[in-house]
Amino acid sequence: MRTIVGIFSVIGICLLVILYENNYNMTVTAVDIPTSKGTLKGNLVLPKNIKGKAGLVVFIHGDGPADASYHEHYKPLWEELASQGYASLSWNKPGISGSSGNWLDQTMDDRAVEAFQVIRWARTLPEINGDKIGLWGASQAGWVIPKIVQLDDHIAFNILVAPAVNWIDQGLYNTLAQMQKDGRSLDQQEQAKKSYEDALSLLQRNASYEEYLRSEGADQKMTKDRWSFILKNYKSDSTEDIRHFYSPVKLFLGGMDINVDSQNTKAVYEKEIKASLLSVTLIPTADHSMLRAPLVHSESLTVLTALFAPRKLADKEYYEEIRQFLKTIN
Repeated sequence: MRTIVGIFSVIGICLLVILYENNYNMTVTAVDIPTSKGTLKGNLVLPKNIKGKAGLVVFIHGDGPADASYHEHYKPLWEELASQGYASLSWNKPGISGSSGNWLDQTMDDRAVEAFQVIRWARTLPEINGDKIGLWGASQAGWVIPKIVQLDDHIAFNILVAPAVNWIDQGLYNTLAQMQKDGRSLDQQEQAKKSYEDALSLLQRNASYEEYLRSEGADQKMTKDRWSFILKNYKSDSTEDIRHFYSPVKLFLGGMDINVDSQNTKAVYEKEIKASLLSVTLIPTADHSMLRAPLVHSESLTVLTALFAPRKLADKEYYEEIRQFLKTIN
C-alpha cells in the first residue's frame, strides 16, 4: 500500500510541476483571421495588464504541418516577447486544426501573400501598434520573410532563425550532415548523394509522383501532396530577395545545425544586406532550433525538458540577444 501511495504521490508532484512550468505569464486569445483564401485559425498573445498599444511580432513557420503554437514550442518565446511589451500573432497553417486550405498547395510566394494579408488584418486591431510590427521566422521562413517585406513597406524589424538560402543546396547539406551524424560510411554517404541527385533530376524534368515512386531510392513514405509541394518550391533561393530588407534584421544561426549550412547563410546575408541593418549571432553549441547544448544530441532529454522546464529548451544567449535587439527598435 505504501508503495502505491508513494507512486501516486510522485505522479501527482510531477503533474503539478508540469502544470506550473507550463503556465505562462501572458494572455492567449483564439482568433479567426480572414484572408482571400479563407479563414485562418490563430492565436493572438498579449502581455498581461497591457497599457496602450503593443508592438507585434508576427510568426512565420518553418516547414511541416504547424499549428499556431508550433506544438507548444513557441510559448516560452511568446512569454519572453510579452515581458518586453510585445504581442505575438501566429496561426495554424492552411488545412491544420480548422484553417482553410492545404499548406502543401502553397508556394513561398503564396505564403508571403498570406502573411501580408494577416498583417493587414492585425493593423486593424485596437491593441496593436501598427507602426511597430515585426516578423519572426525559422528555417523555411527564410524564403518567405524576404518576400513579405517586398509586399509590406512598414515592417519594423525582422528576426530570422536558421534560414536557408538555396533549397537545393540546403537539401544536399542536410542529407550529408545527417549521414555523418548517424556515423554512416563514406560509401553510404556517396550513395545518399547519388539518390539526392537522382531525385533532383526528376524534379527538373517535372516528373509525376508515380514516376518518382518508381525511381531507385524513392522515399515511399512521401505523399503525393508532399511531392507536389517540393516540385513547386525546390527552386527557391533567397539571395535576390534578401537584398530588399529595409528595416533591422537579426539573424540567428547554430553551430550544430545539420539542417542548414550556417556558414553559407552567414556569408550570403553579410554580402547581400547592408551592414547597418544586419546583426548576426552564431551560437556555436546550438542546433537548428536554438536548443541548449546538452539537448542537441538527446531527444529524450529534450522531451523531458519540454515537459518539466520548457523555458530552458533554448540557449540563453538566444533570448538575451532578442531582448537586446528589441531595445534597439524605436
